[in-house]
Amino acid sequence: MSIDCLDSPYGPIPSKFRCSKLEDLCVGGSGVQTGPFGSQLHQEDYVPIGTPIITVEHLGENRILHQDLPMVSDEDLKRLDRYALQEGDIVFSRVGSVDRRSLTRKEETGWLFSGRCLRVRPNKDLIDPEYLSWFFGLPAFREYIRQIAVGATMPSLNTKILSEVPIYYPALPEQRAIARILGSLDDKIELNRCMNETLESIARAIFKSWFVDFDPVQAKAEGREPAGMDAETAALFPDSFEETEMGMVPKGWMVKTIGDVLDLAYGKALKEDCRMPGKIPVYGSNGQVGWHNEKIADGPGIIVGRKGNPGTVTWSQPDFFSIDTTFYVQPKSLCKSMFYLFFSLRKQNLSSLGADSAVPGLNRNLAYMSKMLVPSWMVLEAFNKHIELIYELIYVNDQQSHNIADIRDLLLLKLISGEIQVKNMKNAMIEEIG
Repeated sequence: MSIDCLDSPYGPIPSKFRCSKLEDLCVGGSGVQTGPFGSQLHQEDYVPIGTPIITVEHLGENRILHQDLPMVSDEDLKRLDRYALQEGDIVFSRVGSVDRRSLTRKEETGWLFSGRCLRVRPNKDLIDPEYLSWFFGLPAFREYIRQIAVGATMPSLNTKILSEVPIYYPALPEQRAIARILGSLDDKIELNRCMNETLESIARAIFKSWFVDFDPVQAKAEGREPAGMDAETAALFPDSFEETEMGMVPKGWMVKTIGDVLDLAYGKALKEDCRMPGKIPVYGSNGQVGWHNEKIADGPGIIVGRKGNPGTVTWSQPDFFSIDTTFYVQPKSLCKSMFYLFFSLRKQNLSSLGADSAVPGLNRNLAYMSKMLVPSWMVLEAFNKHIELIYELIYVNDQQSHNIADIRDLLLLKLISGEIQVKNMKNAMIEEIG
């Protein structure tokens, strides 16, 4: 059955949908609001324990990221209470990637948002916040926002621009139904993300125990069996320490420079409009930035930020393409364990080894001179066996999440365009997935 549609800046929209400016769908007076200006809050005002304040870096794919959140004191929270978030608020990036947005959930109620963000507070009697946040996720809407942003060098939004964007929406019950369908898929992606966080924390704990705290060696030196370790693995560790230029380390383990252990190979330029559709992840200094059909290196591999965000260390399980703002690691014969190199590089303070230039950059020669501990090959082999299983599961979860995200994004387009109607959703999902 064909659906009557009307033209919109975002493509065909069912004619039964209403259209309103965003400001008319928001709480009056402060529906679209900019965060506190720099004069109201400085970086030196941040405290170790307090109320989180969201910056652009914390805007994930419709979810607020909880890692490395700056905090403000109770005194500043009271002073800036007009910038406190409520459940259902939507936070936009005001500068740079202006199409990024995240929905505020219950656990983030009372948090603040920074001056580099804009907050949208929907009127829940008119529009469902979850539906609105998914509407903002439409590829055509994101492209529209990028086009109307001001500034050629650094795109930016303001309250006037965002307030006047047209929003298309069905009746509230249908809005909520669309939000539930998309949200259920998004919840599975979030569950996988949380599971992967737990798995990564387990891997970090094993690395710290074996190669930072030297727990197995310490136990054997004190005449104890290493806790939680089988006898075969425990036998691989020495039972004493020796003095080195890195302090006391397990006897027989070597102290080498990073340059002795690995090469940092330059990535290659690959502009976004030159990338071809494919399943090879493309990495920049901030992590994955897209996909391509050709690789630069075999996976598993390690990508190190070179320019822009120097010193970041990213893991890629599959083959990958590393662009020219990065290095990628090529191990030497002294240490073939990519997992050990990955965690060891993350432990290094590479970001402090900057090149002298206007754009922050990692000085490769300085990085090569940094010291690194190299355990025996038998211990590294045992470590690999432990960590390999963990990262295989992380990769499986990531792949499942990518597949679910593809289904979610396809359904978003079809639900908003009217190609799939909510009342036919059950049969439509079976057809799309199966």
